[in-house]
Amino acid sequence: MLRISKLTDYGTVILACLAATPDRRLTATEVAERTRLGLPTVSKLLKNFHRAGLLTSTRGARGGYQLARPAADISAAAIIDAIEGPVAITECSGQHSTCDLEVSCSTGNAWQRINGAIRRSLDEISLAQLSGQEAVAVWRPQLTGVVRPLPVARGPGRL
Repeated sequence: MLRISKLTDYGTVILACLAATPDRRLTATEVAERTRLGLPTVSKLLKNFHRAGLLTSTRGARGGYQLARPAADISAAAIIDAIEGPVAITECSGQHSTCDLEVSCSTGNAWQRINGAIRRSLDEISLAQLSGQEAVAVWRPQLTGVVRPLPVARGPGRL
């Protein structure tokens, strides 16, 4: 199963909290209170996002964190990258593959295509969409080849 970590999930909640007040700096304590997440977790994630360039940080009495750019300009991919590193669903689909089978593998190219499609999808979804500030377009897969209609039921239990 493909699944983001709890830290990434919490990180998205934290960024959504900051996106709700884009012109205001919030302290780690304020973010923890608003999101109901533990302060150590919030502090760790805020530092990761700051290091990744997604947040700015100001020290002092009026200090705190705020988004480094508009929520519409921060992608889901950038959020995942900041916490988990680049998306790579198989060893060979990452940037620095160390797979011993890569030279002779017949499935690697397909997995790399799948990884690319996932990455493009994550790049297309913004923090503004994740946080509900903007609508998310309905995803419709592109179908290729022959599409056959499903059989119509003809009475109880019979096709």
